[in-house]
Amino acid sequence: MSPSARRSARSETRQVAALAWRESEGGLQILMITSRETRRWVIPKGGRMVGKTDPEAAAIEAMEEAGVQGSIKTAAIGVFRYMKRLRGGEERAYLVAVYPLKVLIQLGAWPEQAERERRWMSPEAAAASVHEPDLARLIRDFAAAWSPDPFIG
Repeated sequence: MSPSARRSARSETRQVAALAWRESEGGLQILMITSRETRRWVIPKGGRMVGKTDPEAAAIEAMEEAGVQGSIKTAAIGVFRYMKRLRGGEERAYLVAVYPLKVLIQLGAWPEQAERERRWMSPEAAAASVHEPDLARLIRDFAAAWSPDPFIG
């Protein structure tokens, strides 16, 4: 294997994700979606986009994959890593920056509606549903730092 092939095999592909949340009467809720292929619970995520900031790209992914729009923070709350098995059998490492998105609009129809399920969960259930320990920790840390919006209610 050439040095450049080894380097690209080791490097992580960078992605962005939205941690979509809302406040309900029961407290904080996190929006989870299923992945298209494995049907595992994940948060909306995708590649970085030319001409868009990372938070803007994360918000676009949330609209396309989960059918939600809202106010996204410009600072990431952290990162998580995961491995994806590609169709050829090889694995690729991903590093995902996560941006909180306060959901203001939930659409009844959205681009990937036929390919995914979406579900609002408590932070505890959301953290327990994911396979990536770093993502579970980010969800728990976000919930621990969250406080109710004094202007709602």
